[in-house]
Amino acid sequence: MTILYVLLAILLLGILVMVHEFGHFIFARMTGIEVMEFSIGFGPKLWGRKSKKGTQFSIRAIPMGGYCAFYGEDDAKGEHVDDPRAYGRQSVWKRMLSVLMGPGMNFILAFVVAVMFYWIGGIAHVTGYEPYIAEVAASGPAYTAGLQDGDVIETINGVNTLDGTQTTLLNTISDYQENDPPMELTVRRGDETFTTSLTPFYDTEAGKFSIGVTISAHVLTENTPATFTEAVSAGWQWCTYAGGVILNALKNLVTTGEGFDQTSGPVGVVTLVTEEVRAGGFEAFINLLMVISINLGIMNLLPIPGLDGSRFLFMVLEAIRRKPVPPQKEAMVHLCGYVLLFALMIFFTFKDVIRLFS
Repeated sequence: MTILYVLLAILLLGILVMVHEFGHFIFARMTGIEVMEFSIGFGPKLWGRKSKKGTQFSIRAIPMGGYCAFYGEDDAKGEHVDDPRAYGRQSVWKRMLSVLMGPGMNFILAFVVAVMFYWIGGIAHVTGYEPYIAEVAASGPAYTAGLQDGDVIETINGVNTLDGTQTTLLNTISDYQENDPPMELTVRRGDETFTTSLTPFYDTEAGKFSIGVTISAHVLTENTPATFTEAVSAGWQWCTYAGGVILNALKNLVTTGEGFDQTSGPVGVVTLVTEEVRAGGFEAFINLLMVISINLGIMNLLPIPGLDGSRFLFMVLEAIRRKPVPPQKEAMVHLCGYVLLFALMIFFTFKDVIRLFS
């Protein structure tokens, strides 16, 4: 089963890469830009076929990326400067759109999948919350009473604390008074239910009585059928929310380094997808496909040498200056970017492998 989940993870990444590169490819074909090779993966070629238009379609051994190679692209030696078929000789607006359509297809994929997900499966509406103990303090009434992380408090002194809110549980605890008798709790742990008692203490820092736990809650939802219009609206809201979260995380990573310890390379992504799909099934697979697709689109738009964002930036400069940056200089910038990205991939892969065995 683990092998199956790993294959599903690789399939997910393959889909995202194929859609991204297809965005570059299809727009190039539509505007007459010659494509030399459309490849899924890097490294040794496992399969290949040449089309009637001369494009080599390939599947390569390392399924952690791909590329769409245009004729005469990154012409560091200037061999195609005078060739009308060369990528650099195409109009700047065509090249701009051919670059943007890769990340654009990732955004489109996420949006289309989100719309279909809501249209077929319905939209989940929050119906309430089931509070549970997220963490028991190392010392305190709850610890002494035998409570554990994950326990669900069903009643306190006969009062139902599972009424769809967190408020009743929290208020019942904080309303305890100094000379009140110990609280009688009914607690659910897995399939078992037991009773226990404890006496809250006054938390001077919080200014209220506490039992020494951190309370969280499971969100209770109910799916209702959605019209196509409602699915489009829900899909758009989900994608914009996910994009905002990713951009905020990226900002924090750059400005404060927050989240760097959680940053992963290809091995880490495959591990994450494997674990999530094993736990959440098909729904987790679809959610990860949408999230990673948006993330891939955003990352490729960053002005990092070698990525689409950097290529687009050079084209903006060309449009402003009305002449291109010398091809040799641009090619060297992208080459340095590729070296940097490859080094980062090796670093994060090494980090992911260490994490797997730690």
